[in-house]
Amino acid sequence: YYKALMANAATSALRLHQRLPQVQLSREFLFQFLLEDSAHYLFYSIMFLYSGPVTLVLAPVFLFAVLHAASYSLTLLDTLGQNSWWGARMLISFVEFQSRNILRMVAFNEIFLMPLVVFLLLSGKASLVTPFLYYRFLGLRYSSRRNPYCRTMFHELKLAMEQMSYSPKCPVFARGLIQKVIQMVGSLAPTVS
Repeated sequence: YYKALMANAATSALRLHQRLPQVQLSREFLFQFLLEDSAHYLFYSIMFLYSGPVTLVLAPVFLFAVLHAASYSLTLLDTLGQNSWWGARMLISFVEFQSRNILRMVAFNEIFLMPLVVFLLLSGKASLVTPFLYYRFLGLRYSSRRNPYCRTMFHELKLAMEQMSYSPKCPVFARGLIQKVIQMVGSLAPTVS
């Protein structure tokens, strides 16, 4: 668990260095740094290094590893030749075809880790700071420019919950509770430009 998180942190730091090679102590650099998805996952890895092991935390790490491995493997196969390893090419094509669903699954996992982080705090497996840091991470993912899937999943979950609350089968107390939760989550969402 911890080795996987450390490897993810190292990979994120390397990708971040590739995107922002010149480190500067300025406000603009910090702003650019916080906009990078690699910085988000560097924070993610560091945050969960100091909490108890939770397997669900590794799901985004694993899914991104699958996407990156498929992309790099395709590059390697292209250098070997067009007709090399057709079985591997089919598997890579399948992963690339499903990349949108994989990214949606990552976003869904990131969203549902928030209640789990609160539960970890209550059970003593996470520090008091972890839910606040994770909320900040989720805000950064929500406002990401390169990866809109977290924002999209929040919107789809909101629509699904509203549809469920408007159902005639939904009890009145549940309808009110769902509407209050939707309002609360909506008020916590960062503004996106």
